[in-house]
Amino acid sequence: MRVQTHFMFFLVLVLFSVAGIWRLSAMPDFQLFGELKHRAEINDKWIALTFDDGPTPDKTEQILQILQTEQVPATFFLTGKEVAQHPDLVGKILAAGHQVGNHSYHHQRLIFKTPGYISRELEQTDELLRQQGVDGVIYFRPPYGKKLLILPWYLMKHHRVSVTWDVAPENFPKIAKDPQALADHTVKHTRAGSIILLHVMYDSRAATMQAVPEIIRRLKAQGYRFVTVHELLKKEQAERG
Repeated sequence: MRVQTHFMFFLVLVLFSVAGIWRLSAMPDFQLFGELKHRAEINDKWIALTFDDGPTPDKTEQILQILQTEQVPATFFLTGKEVAQHPDLVGKILAAGHQVGNHSYHHQRLIFKTPGYISRELEQTDELLRQQGVDGVIYFRPPYGKKLLILPWYLMKHHRVSVTWDVAPENFPKIAKDPQALADHTVKHTRAGSIILLHVMYDSRAATMQAVPEIIRRLKAQGYRFVTVHELLKKEQAERG
């Protein structure tokens, strides 16, 4: 009986440890080492609007039209696989004045992966983005925000900045399909230096696409200025002196 009790205690301890590590790996404001930016510590009301995944036909053009109408820049974290399928869409994003980042090649959770696998996921995508005209720094966003040991180590070794977010309304299932609720949540939680995460590249994200114009207009009305992630981080550097 005592052995069984000890075993059960050990099993519960292991389960709690695994759950804790899993949760830790997804925290947008924590990374064991290397440079992580989930927001910018600035005084002025500058913010970055970011979109993950894609590029995909129709959806890319649709969000670009919204951004053009509202006259705001954004940052697109694209997957290498979809860039390879639709390379021309990268050019359209760049031509419209937006920034492009790396969101891995296959969009797999990059925890419990080998250094070689992680390297291929990032470098393949970088190469494709460069071929389509992306120059300068390429920021990286971990799929699902997952990062634990090997990925942060790789990013630190290669002097790569990991960009996450501090506003992500779609992470709340109760509002993820409601455009008005998505807009309300985003506006309520945005502050100076925020990095907003949204997804619009698939039919399943129709509610988010509908919410984008209202999000932009309401935040503009509150005095916020939309910039790319690169501009936001440069602003933070400048304010720090």
